[in-house]
Amino acid sequence: MVNTIRMMHQANDIQQIIERALAEDLGSGDVTSEATIAATAVANGRLIAKADGVIAGLTVATQTFAALDAAVQFMPHTVDGRWVEKGALLAEVTGNGRALLSAERTALNLLQRMSGIATQTRRFVEAVAGTKAIILDTRKTAPGLRHLDKWAVRLGGGQNHRIGLYDMVLIKENHIAAAGGIPAAVSRVRAYDTAQRPIEVEVCNLEELAQALSLNLDRILLDNMSLEQMREAVKVADGRVPLEASGNVTLDTVAAIAATGVDYISVGSLTHSVQALDISFLLTGG
Repeated sequence: MVNTIRMMHQANDIQQIIERALAEDLGSGDVTSEATIAATAVANGRLIAKADGVIAGLTVATQTFAALDAAVQFMPHTVDGRWVEKGALLAEVTGNGRALLSAERTALNLLQRMSGIATQTRRFVEAVAGTKAIILDTRKTAPGLRHLDKWAVRLGGGQNHRIGLYDMVLIKENHIAAAGGIPAAVSRVRAYDTAQRPIEVEVCNLEELAQALSLNLDRILLDNMSLEQMREAVKVADGRVPLEASGNVTLDTVAAIAATGVDYISVGSLTHSVQALDISFLLTGG
């Protein structure tokens, strides 16, 4: 029941994202399309990949076109989460000509961003193949686009960390300093949080790790540790608590981090430094 409610909330959020994005672009109306295209004209369009990558967001693109033409026909030629080659036909769209061109940029902006995130996530997932490490995202998402960004990470083969500040406790260095130490911070959270959400604590060294291991936590985050420190942390933890590595993780370093034996690796660049996948939309006639 809880998962169903969460999915409904996410679906509503995504629809609101689309509506806000369209309103931002349309304003008082699409002057160019209204002037050049007859109100009743029907047009066909094709979405084409202009680079190799993982496609993510076809469902969102469909909803975007449908927001301006409820009768639009969207025929996908691939599925979200699939790797495609440059030149691949992703989908064909048939509908009111004005609506298609008015929705085009918003549909492409969302589809290209999500596909870029999914593509980069897939690269990280492939880089740690053969280890037990799971690639996670962070909250370093574009404001207002979090559900789309995190959906794209899942389509790329990664997993989501907490969605926001409300669904998991992550006690970081500033919280620890304010509370007067790791044990005090954890104690305050447990006394305050009647929902007893999962608790993760950030540690910067092996001394802090030892404190955290004594507190029956759900996860411990190893912040900006060296490979040697991470290997020692894995040895000390000995499987008692899942360990997450974090801090300036790149494609060049992620395999070595995974080899230390950590359970999770969180990567902020999946969503904060997105290179959109190049996709075009061209009308092919009525």
